[in-house]
Amino acid sequence: MKFIKSETFIVLALIGLALGLSLEHRAVEQGGWLLWGLMGIVLLAIIGVALRIAHHAEVLALRLGEPYGTLILTLAAVSVEVVILAVLLQGAPNPTLARDTVFAAVMFDINGILGMAAILGGLKHGSTQYNLDSANSFIAMLLVAIGIGMFVPDFVPDAKWQIYSVFSIGIMSVMYMAFLRLQTVEHRQFFEFDTATDDEAHDAMHSPNALHSGVMLASVVLVGVLSEVLSVLLDAGLSDSNLPKAIPAVLVALLSACPEILTALKAALQDRMQTTVNIALGASLATVLLTLPVIEAVALFNGDRIVMALTPLQAGLLLLTFLTVMNNLHDGETNAIEGISHFALFAAFIALVMMGLI
Repeated sequence: MKFIKSETFIVLALIGLALGLSLEHRAVEQGGWLLWGLMGIVLLAIIGVALRIAHHAEVLALRLGEPYGTLILTLAAVSVEVVILAVLLQGAPNPTLARDTVFAAVMFDINGILGMAAILGGLKHGSTQYNLDSANSFIAMLLVAIGIGMFVPDFVPDAKWQIYSVFSIGIMSVMYMAFLRLQTVEHRQFFEFDTATDDEAHDAMHSPNALHSGVMLASVVLVGVLSEVLSVLLDAGLSDSNLPKAIPAVLVALLSACPEILTALKAALQDRMQTTVNIALGASLATVLLTLPVIEAVALFNGDRIVMALTPLQAGLLLLTFLTVMNNLHDGETNAIEGISHFALFAAFIALVMMGLI
């Protein structure tokens, strides 16, 4: 009973799933408040499950230490993203959904999470420190991964897209496996930074690791089922509205980022900026190196090319983001001023989305 009580969000999500499945067809036919109200319930259910994923990942992170802790969190978040994306791609045709989702996820992770964390940590602790080697490693891999996955496809003709997709899947898989090995073995010290923490209260139950891992996996499956309902409701809602076309992509990015946002902000307030950097940049890298190959594989299986090339506006905003992050993360310290610069870019991204320009 104590365990069930601690998983109240998952219980409520199951109730939300039951409502969604029973009212789905009626909501699509009737539209209006029932459609949007049911969509809101399903969204809240997914967010609630994502928060529980964050909790279990945080407990495992506390026990395993860096970089394994944040690695578990980012992999869990990317799993949520891949599951939701795969489900939404089966709905109404949206060839740019994957590209827009990956782009939105990078904006959330680097400008949103890192920006807010640097502001909060800076206001509370002044300059907060982290291991510079980790930032340099993440940025080097990110630049190459995004270049291969999102810049080069703009120049690949339709007659050659399948060949390039096979290459892209292979090279990104190699990059991630190599980085994973280096991050956890040879260069593990790059992603560590000694800081005092009193997080033991977060792990008061001392439950087995297998339990936390099992609940996380079950939660990812639950997110997938909820996403199936969300896909149907979202297609029906957007078909009769003037909402920006990037809304589904932003929603996917937001839902997958929920487990990371709270953990990163909490770490920043506790003067653990290394954890925040590992989460923000590690999640961006995992999104590109894991999400893109999965989506490319789906495209190859279906025989329909998915648009991965960035628009000029997306490319420009991404270039500004990388120039800013390379300038800010160059000395092993961050502060509120640097955080504001990232948050301003995040605000610009949201504004452009609401104007329908992204």
